[in-house]
Amino acid sequence: MQKSILKNVFYCCALIYSAQTLAQLPQDSRRPGGIAVIPLASEVQNVQYQNHPVLITQENGQKYAVLGIPLSAPSSGQIQLTTNQQPISIQLHSYPYAEQHITLKNQDFVSPSPEQLARYQHEAKEQNTIYQSFTTSQWQHFPKFIRPTQGKFSNSFGRKRFFNGEERAPHSGLDIPAPIGQKVVAPANGIVVGTANYFFNGNTILIDHGQGLISMFCHLSKIKVHPGQIVHQGEEIGLVGKTGRVTGPHLHWGMSLNDARVDPQLFLSSE
Repeated sequence: MQKSILKNVFYCCALIYSAQTLAQLPQDSRRPGGIAVIPLASEVQNVQYQNHPVLITQENGQKYAVLGIPLSAPSSGQIQLTTNQQPISIQLHSYPYAEQHITLKNQDFVSPSPEQLARYQHEAKEQNTIYQSFTTSQWQHFPKFIRPTQGKFSNSFGRKRFFNGEERAPHSGLDIPAPIGQKVVAPANGIVVGTANYFFNGNTILIDHGQGLISMFCHLSKIKVHPGQIVHQGEEIGLVGKTGRVTGPHLHWGMSLNDARVDPQLFLSSE
């Protein structure tokens, strides 16, 4: 079913964006976990980074590549993109991500059993298939994003995490503390390409916004959409919860761009 959903994204995104006129480019922040907004010559037809196609949009007559920079990228130095014209070099800058030390009562979320680890690996493969997908729809405008739920951002994106003293991967999303049952909405138009209950992420929704731009919503108490469903900005998709690996109720909001997890705040004009 998942493959058929991804095949239909091209058609659905074309319908979605033909009606979406509000637009803004994300903030340019050239750091690991950030975004580079790169002006392009009109003759550039495709851009790639690490063998992944890069989103291209046009605003006010100017063409841009919008590149997601992985958290694993060097904290300083250059990275290079390939195009059908000349290569593009991007200078990165270091960023002071904080550390986060978390105590979990459930040891399974720190040292999973072989069965739990096998489950996680299967789920990670499923999610990566979605993150690596790329729709070839033509953008009318880059979508304007809104907050998916109310609450103060914890600025947790990119933090180096330690669970019960053991180091784990940096936090690849933004946590929004909120009460159980609070409404979660689509931050922009898109198509639901995945819903599931994952070992670490709990109840999860993934939305494809077009051209490798995927949003993820985790730890939900309830999922109110289904795979293949077209959603519009502000439409309710689920409710805040505390499922999966959590210490309290909150929404984990993740954004992936060209298979790189990037800071969701860069898509919001008010942040």
